[in-house]
Amino acid sequence: PKRWSLTRMKTPLLFNLDSRTIRKGKGSLVFMLGRRTERMFALVVVQTLLLSLLAGCTGALDTTVDPRATLEAYPTLIQEGEMVTLDARDSSPIEGVITTYAWDFGDGTTAETVIGFTSHTYLTYGQYTIRLTVTNDQGGQDDAIATIVVNGAPSINISMPTSVRAGDAALLDASASFDPEGDDLTFRWDLNTAEDNDGDGDARNDADATTPTVLLDTSASGIINGILRVDDAAGAFAIQPFEVNVTTRTFQVTWITETYEMSWDEYLDQGETWSGNITPGEIGRVMSFNAVLELDRDVAPPHDNFTLALHIVEDNYKRSIATEPGNYSTNEPARAEMADDDMNLRGEDGMYTSDSAEALLQLLLSSKESRQGQGPWVWSVIAQQSDPDAFIGELDPDPGNDWTLTVEVILMRPSLTEVAVGSTSE
Repeated sequence: PKRWSLTRMKTPLLFNLDSRTIRKGKGSLVFMLGRRTERMFALVVVQTLLLSLLAGCTGALDTTVDPRATLEAYPTLIQEGEMVTLDARDSSPIEGVITTYAWDFGDGTTAETVIGFTSHTYLTYGQYTIRLTVTNDQGGQDDAIATIVVNGAPSINISMPTSVRAGDAALLDASASFDPEGDDLTFRWDLNTAEDNDGDGDARNDADATTPTVLLDTSASGIINGILRVDDAAGAFAIQPFEVNVTTRTFQVTWITETYEMSWDEYLDQGETWSGNITPGEIGRVMSFNAVLELDRDVAPPHDNFTLALHIVEDNYKRSIATEPGNYSTNEPARAEMADDDMNLRGEDGMYTSDSAEALLQLLLSSKESRQGQGPWVWSVIAQQSDPDAFIGELDPDPGNDWTLTVEVILMRPSLTEVAVGSTSE
């Protein structure tokens, strides 16, 4: 009978049908087979080989084909709060169809879509990696990524008083503002949104100052609202409104009575006129005045005839009076006297508020009911007639006269003492 040997080896099975020997490894297994048995064994071996080959083909048919993912993001540089568009429509399933687009936006949020197009908004600055996972109907997957940079807006930090007295310094300091990426900053202050200083029709976009620090005008009391805009070099900006309360100042007013006196001593020929100005209303509120014009005593009668006139221009106040002859027996000269004892109301002591001492003085001295006599006073002396005139020849024994004008004005002058009322600044 034929002898078969099966040898154990590290190499694949080796069949040698001519020698009827099967070997694997170092050992040998020898079978004594009959011819019929030999044919049956050969058939089993062939069937085993065919099943092995078929099993290999089945594994090849079951292999999954992965899709190809593509991802385009635009724009890749955005500002905080802006949206990025993501387009994966050029992705390919390779075989079959794409069933799912899974999006990981890199900021902790995810989404799934059945189409390769979506968008996402980023609220916080930074750099984000977007990952797209594409799945086809065979279960195959592929990834694609894109990087987005979100530019951070500047952070505004203003140091400023919230309340100041009128006229006090109010420094607005934004120099501690910063940009998250470290860019240089530009500043634009609109220091009063109630005024359209650039005339463009928008009162909230004026560039009243462009430095990190600025002094606010506090000359007038009231609430001042403004806006600071800070821009970085990458197109991001931040806006912060601010408000400053400018309060009035408080003064104790005491009225002091004073006398203002002026005098002139001149000579006038007949027909001449002299004029002189005073402005007593600059000192205080005019209460009354008294003016006396005296001529030098004539040697012989009659006395010369002069006229004293007053014109307060702003009030259109006009008065005039002629001299009256003096008493020769008592050596009295000719004179004219003009007076007014009730020009304005008396000032009242008390507490007053105002933006400044100057503004309060102006108010007290120019109030509607007490402003008479505030402007310039024009005094005039007219030598109308010097008697006696010459009857014969050109020699006039009395061509003119010396005169003296004395003006006394009673004033009430306000004395102001500022009073601190509580705390006025922070």
